[in-house]
This record gives sequence, structure tokens and C-alpha cells, in this order.
Amino acid sequence: MIYGLRVPWLRGYEMNRRLIAIMLMTTLLAATVPGCLFSSDIDYSTCSDDDNCLKIAFEVKEEYQNTDENPQKLADRLGELMGQEVEIYPVNSQAATIEALRFGNADIGFLDGGAAWLSWNEYGLEVAAAEQKADGRAYYHAVAWVHKDSDMAQASMNGDVDQALRLMEGKISCHTSALGSSGMLLPMGYLINNSYMEVVGDKDEIDSLHNTVTNHFSEDSSIPDSGTPYYRYIGSLRCLAEHALGDATDYISFAKDPTVPDYCGDDPQDWCFEGDFASTEDFYPIGGYKENGEINTPFGKAPSHPVMYNPDVFTAAEVQSLRDAFTTMSSNDADLKILDDVLSTPGMTIIDTESHLGSYGDAIGDVPGINAYFGDKISKVKVTSSDDGLPLYIPILVVGAIGVAVYIIRNRSEETQTVPSETTTPSSEE
Repeated sequence: MIYGLRVPWLRGYEMNRRLIAIMLMTTLLAATVPGCLFSSDIDYSTCSDDDNCLKIAFEVKEEYQNTDENPQKLADRLGELMGQEVEIYPVNSQAATIEALRFGNADIGFLDGGAAWLSWNEYGLEVAAAEQKADGRAYYHAVAWVHKDSDMAQASMNGDVDQALRLMEGKISCHTSALGSSGMLLPMGYLINNSYMEVVGDKDEIDSLHNTVTNHFSEDSSIPDSGTPYYRYIGSLRCLAEHALGDATDYISFAKDPTVPDYCGDDPQDWCFEGDFASTEDFYPIGGYKENGEINTPFGKAPSHPVMYNPDVFTAAEVQSLRDAFTTMSSNDADLKILDDVLSTPGMTIIDTESHLGSYGDAIGDVPGINAYFGDKISKVKVTSSDDGLPLYIPILVVGAIGVAVYIIRNRSEETQTVPSETTTPSSEE
């Protein structure tokens, strides 16, 4: 075998292989950047006059199955009603929405209840309006559904709500999820705040909530993960209806007030009445309504998604103009269709921050680690001057990586051009 043989085509093959690898790595790295850094297939109108422009932070999709879902449709209608240009400011998360409002990159944005409450408490953002539920409310009540023959229901029926709540200790509780508003945060926050249950573990750690629940209720309590049979409202109620580990009177389903009529009403699920429940009358809501319509246990209200704004950026006159526009849109069929298509809401309620979020914050404030939990979600995105709503280090890293790749490729190319002509003459060594 001959050593030291120089083969030009082999050297070229090695160089090409390296270049291809570099290009692939660059492409893969660029692909990890959220879509709003690069242009997408969706074109949104931009304002020609920033002084007469309403910018809406909106979590957009790469593709819309139905063009009516495109938020530009909402923007165009608001622009008509408010007499100004409106621009969609694409974001990729609730955290990015908050940051866009904080730093004045957007005027309004849509947040869920927890994120809205945090943005109000931590950054002073305010509520301009709120989406409505199917029944027209901008909220729903947290409820503890129990069997009407349980000691908890009997105490509540006799007007002793305090005793009803104390009798919950040791029962098997069914929750919607680990951090659901009405299925966990609101009722647990209320019970902790009013000394019905004690926090087990570090009060600043959200993980302590699980131990707090199982210590107060039962080790068999259901705190389900996504995709499991007892997940969400329907799963929590099913957990109670099936009461697989005991009598129905030993179970509690924490959910929202319409849960029973929604799933066991006119078109009941198969599991609704297979156990100790013969009709919807057997489900009793602690935290529901008295006959006169009053709430008999104030677990709290879970707010709908509000429209948030920064009062340091969005003036009182602009807030009023926006509210007038939403009032108009909630009063005619054509605009209601836009609200349903884009926001999946049957209408908008004009409401202030304290009315919409105040009781929610009071109820969940004592849940262990809740402030740190929501704060951590928001702290993952820190924007200070980026116009695309992304952490500044992401585009810097990508651009830097691409620059390095280009530099390497250029140097490799120059090396190829400066290499002397090589022959197939063997070297003097064997």
C-alpha cells in the first residue's frame, strides 16, 4: 500500500462534506427561531402614521384554516369604528404580549386570567374590556360539586356553609388540572386564605400545592395530567360521577358552575348516571346559587380573557374610543360574527380592572408559589428594545452563527483556490 498519495478529488470531497455540514447546521439553527423573526405567509397591514395608529399584540398562527379567523379582520373593523389605522403586532406567547404592552410596542393585547392578573399587579396594566362566556357573563364561579346526600351538601342546605367546608377534609377531591382556575387555584386559594387548610411545604414553591391538596383531602385525590380521563371540567365531574374508589358522598368535584348542565344536562355523557347519581338534581353545588340567586360560598370568580392596556401609553380618550367600538361590535350580527370568528367570544363586556380581576387575585394570592409561578412564566421573555417581541439574544445568536458559517465557507473557498496543482507522484516514504 502506498502512503502520502495526494488525491485532488478526495480533498475536494472532504471540503464539500464540511461545507454541507456547516450549511445544514446553520439552517437548523435558523429554523429554531420563532416565526415572527422572519416573514411569514400572512401579511398584516402596517400603519402609515404612528401618531394615529392602534397596535394590537396578538398571538397569531402561521396558517389559518378559515380566513375569517385572521385577526386582521378584527383590526380592520376596529379601525373603521375608531377612525384610525390599526396594526397587528404579532407575538408568540402571553409573556410576549405583556412585554409588548410594558414597553409600548403595542397598545392593547389579549391575556388569560392568570397572566392578566399578574400584569396588573406587577406592571400596572389595566383592563379595557373582557370577552364574554356563552351565557353572556365575563366570568364564571368556582364550584364544589358534591352528592346531595353527602354531609357537606346537607350542612350547606341547612345554611351552615362553614361546616360544609370543614367537612371537605379527608374527602377525595377531583380537580380539573394542577393549575386550573376554578378547578384548583380559586377554591384552594379560598380554603387556604380562610384557614380551612394549611400549606404543606415551601409557601414560595408551586410544587407545594400538590402536597397541600393530598394532605388536606386524600392521597387518592385526582390532580390529572393532560390527556387523562379526569382532565378538565368534564374529567373532574366524571371523577365524581364514577366515584371509583368509594361512595359518591365521599367525593368532591371542583369545577365551574355550568359544569353539570353542560355535561349531564340535555345531552348527558354516558357516565353521568351510572353510579349513585340518578339525575342532575343529585349534583349539589357548594359555591353555586341559593334560590334567590345569591352565591352561597364565595370561592371566587374566574375572569374571562380581558383586553389589557398600559395606561402610561394608551390614554383615557383612546380607552374610551376602544370601548365604544367594542360596544358597537357587541350590538349587531355582522360584528358579532367577527368577534366569534377571531376571538371565539359571543360579545365583549366593558369592565374595569378591579371589577374583573380583583376577586380573582384575592382568591389565588395565598396559593403556594403562585406569584413565583406566574412570574417565572413572564420572566422567560425579557424584551427591552426589540421590535419583533423576541428576546434580543435570539436574533443576535442566529445572525452571529450565520456570519461564522459564511466566514468559514469563504476561507475554505480561498484555501481551495491557493492550493498548488497536485500530482499523483508518490512521496519518498512508503
